[in-house]
Amino acid sequence: MKKVFYLKTCDTCLKILKQFDLNDWEKREIKTQPITEEEIEEMYKVSQSYEALFNKKSTQIKLQELDLKSMQEADFKELLMNHYTFLKRPVFVTDKEIFIGNDKENISNLKRYFAS
Repeated sequence: MKKVFYLKTCDTCLKILKQFDLNDWEKREIKTQPITEEEIEEMYKVSQSYEALFNKKSTQIKLQELDLKSMQEADFKELLMNHYTFLKRPVFVTDKEIFIGNDKENISNLKRYFAS
C-alpha cells in the first residue's frame, strides 16, 4: 500500500507532491474523497498517535471553540473523522512508514525514502 492524502487547494501540498514520482501511489484529495475510518486506523497503526495526525493549525479549532489541551486520543480520532481540515497534510502512508505534514524534518525523511 502506498497512499498520499492531500488537499488540491493547498499550495504547500501540491509543491511537495511535485517533488516525487507518485505513479505507483494512490492519490487521495481529502476534500472531494474524505478519509474513511479504516484509513484513519491504517495511519494510526503506523504513527501510533491520532494527535500526530491532527492539524493544530486548522481554522476549525477556533470555529468549534476546541480546547486541544484537554483532548485525549479518542477526541483527536473523532475530529479527524468529522472534518477534512483536521488532518495534517500531506500524509504519505506505506505498509511500514508514515510521513505526516510539511515540516522540514518530515520532508527530508520523505526524500530519503524516495531515494532508497
